[in-house]
Amino acid sequence: MSQAAEGSSGASTVEYIQHHLTNLSVGEGFMTWHLDTMFISIALGVLMVVVGGRVARNATDGVPGGFQNFVESILEFVQTQVKDSFPGHNPLIAPLALTIFVWVWLMNFMDLIPVDLLPLIGTWIGLPYLKVVPTTDLNTPMAMALFVFALVLFYNIKVKGLGGYLKMFLFHPFGKFAMPANIVMTAIEEIAKPLSLGLRLFGNMFAGELVFLLIALLGGAAALGAGLLIWFPLQVVLDLAWLLFHILVITLQAFIFMVLTIVYLGMAHTTDH
Repeated sequence: MSQAAEGSSGASTVEYIQHHLTNLSVGEGFMTWHLDTMFISIALGVLMVVVGGRVARNATDGVPGGFQNFVESILEFVQTQVKDSFPGHNPLIAPLALTIFVWVWLMNFMDLIPVDLLPLIGTWIGLPYLKVVPTTDLNTPMAMALFVFALVLFYNIKVKGLGGYLKMFLFHPFGKFAMPANIVMTAIEEIAKPLSLGLRLFGNMFAGELVFLLIALLGGAAALGAGLLIWFPLQVVLDLAWLLFHILVITLQAFIFMVLTIVYLGMAHTTDH
């Protein structure tokens, strides 16, 4: 790959990796805005809405076409997960689960685009950095996780009442004679919910991106030597193998984020905690 070749002749491997893992940003400190993460995630969200709206407008009552059938299979899949994991009924849960699953999958899918392609195009239009996978930016998974956690808090208080929610901290899990331990244990349990959502997604996608970068460096390291005849075919094989495996990874991570969201909101809707 072109930038990997440049890395072998000039910039070090570390600089090559750091360049790909650096966001296009403005501002400093807490007020830093990652423009590439924001633009790509919003663009994928708009794409999801536009495609979904077109499918809904063109839906037929008879035998559906190929893409409509695919969309309906995703809808049925999500509805099945909601029925199996969520007690009672809340009209928000299924649309939320569908949005999370599709949006996270689309953001993860950006990891399957060749790692040098979009950053190279970015340099042509004057962008010094371009990090194209929003879920490899910790801000994206944690923002989504905190939004889900805010919903969990809202429904905990709405369903249990403020007093009932506070009692959960006092009497769970060891009963009324261990209130200090209960408060600590329940607080840890609650804090673990957004952390488990956000960090799991970020960690898996960040690791996957690193593997793609390391594979890209194989061809670049030998681009100017005879070793290219050996390393380039190996790079192609490894890239293809990791790509096929990573399709499973990105789908699994979207599925886990969706299911945990349903489970956490389901726990918030129960009063026998």
